[in-house]
Amino acid sequence: MNVAPPRFGSKSLVGSPLRRKEDDAFVRGAGCYTGDIAKENMLHAVVVRSPMASGSFVIDSLDEALAASGVKLILTAEDVAHMSDLPAMGMRKGPDGIKAPYRNIPVLCRDKVRYVGDAIAFVVAETVEQARDAAELLEISFEGAEAVIDTGEALADGAPPVWPDADSNRAYVNTLGDADATAEAFKNAHHVTVIDFVQNRLVSNYMETRAAIGDWDGERNRYTLTVGSQGVHGTRDIVSRILGDDAELRVITPDVGGGFGPKGFVYREYPLVLEAAKRLGRPVRWVGDRTEHFLTDAHGRDNVVHAEMAMDGEGRFLGLRIDLTAAMGAYTHQFGVAIPWFGVTMSTGVYDIPALDFTLTGVFTHTCPVDAYRGAGRPEAAFLIETLVDACARDMQLAPDEIRRRNFIRPDQMPYRTPGGRLYDVGEFAGHMDRAMENADWAGFPARLETSKARGRVRGIGMASYIEACAFAGSEPAFVALQDDGTVTVDIGTQSNGQGHATAYAQFVAETIGLDINAVEVIQGDTDRIAKGGGTGGSRSIPLGGVSAYRAGEALATKIRKIASEELEASPDDIELSGGQAVVAGTDKAISLADIAKAATDPADLKAEAEFKQDEATYPNGTHICEVEIDPATGIAEVVRYTIVDDFGMTVNPMLLAGQVHGGVVQGIGQALLEQTVYDETGQLLTASFMDYALPRAGDVPNFSFETRNVPSITNALGIKGAGEAGTIGAAPAAMNAVTDALYRAYGVTHINMPATPAAVWEAIRRARE
Repeated sequence: MNVAPPRFGSKSLVGSPLRRKEDDAFVRGAGCYTGDIAKENMLHAVVVRSPMASGSFVIDSLDEALAASGVKLILTAEDVAHMSDLPAMGMRKGPDGIKAPYRNIPVLCRDKVRYVGDAIAFVVAETVEQARDAAELLEISFEGAEAVIDTGEALADGAPPVWPDADSNRAYVNTLGDADATAEAFKNAHHVTVIDFVQNRLVSNYMETRAAIGDWDGERNRYTLTVGSQGVHGTRDIVSRILGDDAELRVITPDVGGGFGPKGFVYREYPLVLEAAKRLGRPVRWVGDRTEHFLTDAHGRDNVVHAEMAMDGEGRFLGLRIDLTAAMGAYTHQFGVAIPWFGVTMSTGVYDIPALDFTLTGVFTHTCPVDAYRGAGRPEAAFLIETLVDACARDMQLAPDEIRRRNFIRPDQMPYRTPGGRLYDVGEFAGHMDRAMENADWAGFPARLETSKARGRVRGIGMASYIEACAFAGSEPAFVALQDDGTVTVDIGTQSNGQGHATAYAQFVAETIGLDINAVEVIQGDTDRIAKGGGTGGSRSIPLGGVSAYRAGEALATKIRKIASEELEASPDDIELSGGQAVVAGTDKAISLADIAKAATDPADLKAEAEFKQDEATYPNGTHICEVEIDPATGIAEVVRYTIVDDFGMTVNPMLLAGQVHGGVVQGIGQALLEQTVYDETGQLLTASFMDYALPRAGDVPNFSFETRNVPSITNALGIKGAGEAGTIGAAPAAMNAVTDALYRAYGVTHINMPATPAAVWEAIRRARE
């Protein structure tokens, strides 16, 4: 491990609450998204999708559709037989030492469909309206079959098989921990608490739906794909593998209107627009509509969980046993196999639990594939352990904070290797819990409870002390260059989806070179500019990319000082960089960065790069406290207070950080109280629009109380832990613990599944009263 990282001063750009420099364009409508791009002679495409969840099909005729006005091309499975299936990754060996097979996604279905929305054909025409009309003219015969939809029913006797050549719908089985040690802990337990719950399926619902444009340059034997992504390099590598030819592929990502994980994946439309562009010699654009997004963009979560905690007589945890069934959907999606495993490794949370026995079973269902959604396994893990800990507290008649305090991993135990194999470097978990309770006025809750009772309401308060793994082992190189006008460019392979990278990276580089952040241009989203990059995901951009940008800025500053020292006839050690100038300390001798650029004799003297490599993940953590008031007559649960104290190691920009945390919390509250993806028994998606799928609105959340209590990471060179997913990870368990607390106090209800909608809460109250 590294030594403790440096601290930035009070006047540093890093750590300052600077406004986002990119927002001026966005608020004026001057952003440029994939769907905004209109290329000369461009064609338009639509995807013909399966109307049924399970069965076979035959395309009887394309003739009428091909003859329709404006139609240029219709691709079916035969036309793309040279392409590889969309690959998946992350499969681990099972208890028998064997890896289960992947069930990869075909670019177009060959003769069978496995969920509503499965892609059958790709129609290209002069206008999107003509393409849609032609798609209606395709003559396709379908023969439906029974479907299995519910994750909990996938392995039931007689369940219809998603893959008939397999002996069941089991996709894989993984185990973690020490089953014998855990069995011994349960044998010696004073009490065992048991919970069962469903982690509801979610749709990401970014503002900008997916879109892609394919171009072909025959003279250069080169494709260009323009697509809203979370990283162009990974997209390039996977799409090139699917295309399977010797042509080069350039990937460009313009502005992106939200990602949340699902825009980090390669979808069928990306190789299809390229194939169509190559065949037709014209650019081809596909823009998904909102219903397509609901049907086909990878869903998130969807677990069925059984968990047990063994405790001694004082409520101290002895062992944890978990059986979790995770939905894969109809196929193994890009990272879908790995996402539940990420959660498995974090399953003991912030607690010192000596023994773990975890069985994870992935299952196939006739539904949209499931993959990473904001937090990617860690929200599932936090919800599991924090819900279980609250249940333990009720069983042991301990306060929620007291049982946590008795079981937290202590600072003097750091570094701490968890039963899941994670290595926590630092953490003061009781510290942020105590501060959150103080800020939330936990002690004043009984008085607020009585006020609610007087109004005929029930009230509850819940907490969640979470930890997550992010950044992960790896690196993200950064490249900086001084331009002729004295500004600096930063090229980096992450991809902003709204996080504020243009501001954050500029803060790191401007700090080292003495510039205003507006004199630093951050460039992302073009494989032609830099050879490699890891993209954005897992809260890795700032912990990895930010450190690289800072170090690259330091390296460039050293080169600038050397040139300035020669021009000003001074020692490089006496050169200070400030306000776009190099100044000899204590004098009025100065030279502008623009003049330094002109003075350089070697272009390499104006460029620098750095690649910070990290061997272990970082571990943000914190405590969220939620307070709800429920109207028994309607079942409406209103979040009336919400308090957050987080440990992110180091804060780069408090305004950006608050935005990330607030947005994440709202998504977590959305999962807890509102959002649910619902299929009927035949596999039709009943929640395929905003008419049926409830998203949180401004009125559904209160003003947040948010602060940090940072303990710098000693894994990361600048002490940064990452923050992009933390709000989502802490929010759902805090909100549900508050709802359960309210229902338990008033009615003795000990469990309610997410989402705790008004109907679900009202029904729980009705049953309890009966």
